[in-house]
Amino acid sequence: MSKRIIFTGGGSAGHVTVNMALIPQFQDMGWDVKYIGSENGIEAQLIQKLSNVEYIPISTGKLRRYFDKENFKDPFRIIKGVHQAYQIIRREKPNVVFSKGGFVSVPVVLGAWLNRVPVVIHESDISPGLANKLSIPFAAKVCLTFTETKEYINSNKSTHIGPIIRKELRQGNANKGYSLCDFTKSKPVILIMGGSLGSKRINETVRKNLNHLLSHYQIVHICGKGQLDESIKLYGYKQFEYVHEELPDLLAMADFVISRAGSNSIFEFLALHKPMLLIPLSLGASRGDQILNAKSFKKSGYCEVLFEEQLNDDSFMTAISTLVANRQTIVDTMIHNVQGKGTEELVHIIESVSK
Repeated sequence: MSKRIIFTGGGSAGHVTVNMALIPQFQDMGWDVKYIGSENGIEAQLIQKLSNVEYIPISTGKLRRYFDKENFKDPFRIIKGVHQAYQIIRREKPNVVFSKGGFVSVPVVLGAWLNRVPVVIHESDISPGLANKLSIPFAAKVCLTFTETKEYINSNKSTHIGPIIRKELRQGNANKGYSLCDFTKSKPVILIMGGSLGSKRINETVRKNLNHLLSHYQIVHICGKGQLDESIKLYGYKQFEYVHEELPDLLAMADFVISRAGSNSIFEFLALHKPMLLIPLSLGASRGDQILNAKSFKKSGYCEVLFEEQLNDDSFMTAISTLVANRQTIVDTMIHNVQGKGTEELVHIIESVSK
């Protein structure tokens, strides 16, 4: 009889991409794979693209750090979600649950713990997210991307494994990227992305400076759901709301990347040796995890950083010029980075704790 694993995680693509890297590994080993996520989160869209993975939605609240009237309803949604997750896990009898974090994961982790099913958690950022902080006491093992995260987790159950890189990203075809965007090879390409939910601030800055940018570069702009600007029809500028299958080809084509500083993405850019300008979410809009990620990468020589509080037309164009000028130094530093075998280690850990 084959083993069964339940994956969970959601709220943003960063809480799903590691799961998407792992799922094919377990399917190849003959495991039965199921996924518990929210009813309307981005994880539902992404996971349902995969074959032979049953997606099971549950009720979930949102772990907000600010006042909102929905905060009064969310405890009841979470309690309902815990009950649903408990019943699902009791019925499905998985050998192990793997959690990538995000608010939907908390009821699933609690449901697994109540059923005495071992849980493995993965934390991508330097500082653990709120969902993972709540879930760690109920986990058998906590796997870390950054070595610095051990300073935030006082537990002997944590272990550093390094980044999890989706293998399909290494298989991109630059020629397909050029064809998709109708670009030429005569100008360098900048890939700009503001995270799976997009970034209005980055989008506005890019579009205000398009004429200047397009005199030197071709621009691929992944701008987020509902943030396309159909009025812009300029050669050398290609917009997407969100990309999935196309991303490996776009990355293979790109000479530079401008991005937020979510851990999964920046480690993927590092693995592909893409010089990057990171614009982390500000403290006002986040818990500061992206700022720590960006500072760590800057210290290691993998990127240039422009903090959102300092983002304006002049600083944006200056930061791009600095990135271009330092390109070769950054690439040389990236080439000497040895990332190890994080995916293989994580698969082994999940296998070892499964009952």
